[in-house]
Amino acid sequence: MTGRRRGVLAEYRELVLVAAAAAIGLSVHRPLLWLVRHQGIDAFLVVLVFSTALGIAPRSLRRLPSSWRPLGLALAIGVGILPIISWLAAHLVGHAALRHGVLTIGLAPCEIASIATTAMAGGDAALAGGVLIGSTVLTVALAGPILAIEVPGASVHPGHIVVNLLLVVAAPLAAGVALRSLVELPPRAKVVASTTSTVAVAVLVALVAAEIRFSTAYLPVVVAVLAFLGASAVVGHVAARIGEGESKQAILLTISMRDFAIAAGLAAAAFGPAAAAPLGLYGVAVLVWGTGAAGFMRARAPA
Repeated sequence: MTGRRRGVLAEYRELVLVAAAAAIGLSVHRPLLWLVRHQGIDAFLVVLVFSTALGIAPRSLRRLPSSWRPLGLALAIGVGILPIISWLAAHLVGHAALRHGVLTIGLAPCEIASIATTAMAGGDAALAGGVLIGSTVLTVALAGPILAIEVPGASVHPGHIVVNLLLVVAAPLAAGVALRSLVELPPRAKVVASTTSTVAVAVLVALVAAEIRFSTAYLPVVVAVLAFLGASAVVGHVAARIGEGESKQAILLTISMRDFAIAAGLAAAAFGPAAAAPLGLYGVAVLVWGTGAAGFMRARAPA
């Protein structure tokens, strides 16, 4: 029984680490908030993206053009279905600013950490990277018009978000992929990169959790966030059944994990800072979900 328990813990080590990080973030606020105010989230996102990119094999990138079907499916669902789900979930919240914050979750691109969780699950990290890039472009192009339809009078000018994405996502992703393509990394370096990705996800959870301040007004927000997360996971699971091989994990995780930081930026830009408050709750929930799902899929993968 002890050996079996150890085996389960090994398969779900990322989830255990992330859950512990969430508990630390909820209880240790001051030093973590200092990091948040000094660009700590962006810094660890850079670390996460770069270390994850080191794990993307060049042959995976060469296969990416042939993966246009799962790529197109994930992008179509992200732009066509998820905004409707978040709009419906937002109606569970009475407070206007908090409701608008929930609404923006479905407009965000896939979560940056979904590349790392896809790799943890043994899936196609290159496909996840393609979905991240494509969904980010679609968010920049369509978030404003969709918001204008859902909330008349709302407007988004995502110029600063684009610049931030170039610095936090595009640059480290390109650097990591280039380094992996030019240099044959020793096995130890690959292990270090994988461990770094896991630790970076845990630190991000702690930083996001440190920003959460619970009150009775947030109870409907919790329900709405979990409703959106559950619905997007179901949609991702159904879509993943269409995929083949390693694309299944990438489809599920990129569809069900949306970027809480970009959603917060959209909410603040369109409705003011108060609207960004629900995104901290979603950020913790989605990262815990992603790491748990990755461990589950890895445990069920054929030996």
